[in-house]
Amino acid sequence: VQLVESGGGLVQAGGSLRLSCAASGRTFGSNAMGWFRQPPGKERDFVAVISASGGSTNYAGSVKGRFTISRDNAKNTVYLQMNSLKPEDTAVYYCAASKSTFTMPTLVTRYDYWGQGTHVTVSS
Repeated sequence: VQLVESGGGLVQAGGSLRLSCAASGRTFGSNAMGWFRQPPGKERDFVAVISASGGSTNYAGSVKGRFTISRDNAKNTVYLQMNSLKPEDTAVYYCAASKSTFTMPTLVTRYDYWGQGTHVTVSS
């Protein structure tokens, strides 16, 4: 699976961005997909995950109610809509694919494929 993120950039606090992750390779619809982020000098943390079918989602507490993960299996693409952005959301955002079809992992180690990352900077 190859993953390519896009949609990052510079935005003011309170603004919105939508990240996209285009997948190619094996059957996209069989994988749970996740978004993670890594602030400067910090570890990579879980943001959101969506089940293979798209019917279930889970979010980190820090983004719940502000971010929405979705997927379009016909387009082999997963999205992260980010609203009400805060300076503490500044990070490199990574898309990841798990081999799991029936679970929605939140740990970095449970994901097998990663994109190159896209930078999101939120100014105050």
